[in-house]
Amino acid sequence: MSNLSENSRNPFVILYADDDPEDRMLAEEAFEECKLLNRLIFVEDGDQLVRYLKHEGEYADEKEFPTPGLILLDLNMPKKDGREALKEIKSDPSLKMIPIVVLTTSSDEDDIHDTYELGVSSFITKPVSFDSLVDTIKTLGKYWIELVKLPK
Repeated sequence: MSNLSENSRNPFVILYADDDPEDRMLAEEAFEECKLLNRLIFVEDGDQLVRYLKHEGEYADEKEFPTPGLILLDLNMPKKDGREALKEIKSDPSLKMIPIVVLTTSSDEDDIHDTYELGVSSFITKPVSFDSLVDTIKTLGKYWIELVKLPK
């Protein structure tokens, strides 16, 4: 089986919006376990996500905070939740092409339907174990980094 880091030819930034510090830590460890070369940047809510994407405030430096090639999005966050952020991103002509994968604890059919209606690329319910999270991240990496052609 190939190592994702050996096959990762598309080292774009992955931006992960999640308010739970433990989930962010586990995701970071899962990315390390999968040996993904992509830089993983975290924001803690939908408001920070949108400000990052628009290079506002603390995210004004586009070299330090480049436009991501993929967004991982939790739905239930403070200030601006994932649904609101998703709607804002997909209605912005300069941001709408960025693929967004919802990674949430929800498996609610309304959330699945509504987020696809808003333009999400994939919807994944967060796995409950670390091993399952690593498997999920490996699959995400295989698909989004190795197989998919993304707009530049």
